[in-house]
Amino acid sequence: MAMNTLIHEGYRATVAYDADADLFHGEIVNLRDVVTFQATSEADLPNARADSVEDYRAFCKERGEAAQQP
Repeated sequence: MAMNTLIHEGYRATVAYDADADLFHGEIVNLRDVVTFQATSEADLPNARADSVEDYRAFCKERGEAAQQP
């Protein structure tokens, strides 16, 4: 399983393809919190990653905390 790195607004993610599940799995790696995402195609990765970062920011805001910056 090959692993690639993607960056969105400074948030660095590793992405790997799981052939058994036919899915791309990603994780933001430069945070203490666990932030993950999935995509069914390589073309969907940028949106999945960006949505995950925005969900993380919204979650932190709901909890009254500042989102950790990369």
